[in-house]
Amino acid sequence: MASILIQSVNLSEKKGTAKMAVERIELTHSGVAGDAHAGHWNRQVSLLGTESIVKFEASANRKIAPGDFAENLTTTGLNLWETHPLDRFTSGDIELEVTQIGKECHGRGCAIFSEVGDCVMPKEGIFCRVLSPGILEPGMELEFHPKTYRVIIITLSDRASAGEYEDLSGPRIEEIMSTFFESTKLRHHIVRHLIPDDPHLLEDLLHKAKEELIDVVITTGGTGIGPRDFTPEVVRSLVDKEIPGIMEAIRARYGSTKPAALLSRSVAGVMGKSLVFALPGSVRAVTEYLSEINLSLMHMIYMLHGLDIH
Repeated sequence: MASILIQSVNLSEKKGTAKMAVERIELTHSGVAGDAHAGHWNRQVSLLGTESIVKFEASANRKIAPGDFAENLTTTGLNLWETHPLDRFTSGDIELEVTQIGKECHGRGCAIFSEVGDCVMPKEGIFCRVLSPGILEPGMELEFHPKTYRVIIITLSDRASAGEYEDLSGPRIEEIMSTFFESTKLRHHIVRHLIPDDPHLLEDLLHKAKEELIDVVITTGGTGIGPRDFTPEVVRSLVDKEIPGIMEAIRARYGSTKPAALLSRSVAGVMGKSLVFALPGSVRAVTEYLSEINLSLMHMIYMLHGLDIH
């Protein structure tokens, strides 16, 4: 397990100023006690690695002291800018969750920028919120826990589950989602299920996904108007919020040239901390649908976790 070493802990009473190194800081649910950036928001604790500071010192020909970039924690051991929102750092009972990589530069409002015309914090600093409070001191280590995004794929088909033909849409979804997460350098774990057209089996799998806080649930099949097409009804009965715009836009886009696409009753929604997408059963359809869904998938996930990242 990777970890970072805390080299300095720093405080400031005013925003836009350098922070001063102190012996220890107290993390509370609103951030660092006594720090100007504390509050009920997502940028409660700022971190900057010496890996970034050393590069900046070389380019600016200036020595940088801990806290000069207004970071609460000066660390070493990890390229912090390579982390992602929802990754976590822990030390004993203390737990921090990454909420943002970099930030908008304050320009002349930043002490370092005013002096040398550049700043590294907006590019390579990171911000966290406090999930579990405690005391941090120089010399302590924080273990790094990258988030693994969990995806469940459920194919509904009487014939495929009976072995009469091969399930093609489920594997295609897995291929698309694996490529998506690999392209964004995010860890992921995907599980596929193949079940007959049974609403009770589907409901059981969805309940389990909600309980296990699965990030993304994708079903394929059962979205038409046939007598065995019930997937939208089961999904709607379990979601807390429906996301109608996604499916409406997809139907409108492909229905303009393929009228049969308008017969799909695919739905999207929020089920606890899980996103649920009920897609049609064909390989072509899941490819088309996911090409649109994945454009905003991470934004949806971040919103579910209270992060407003654009």
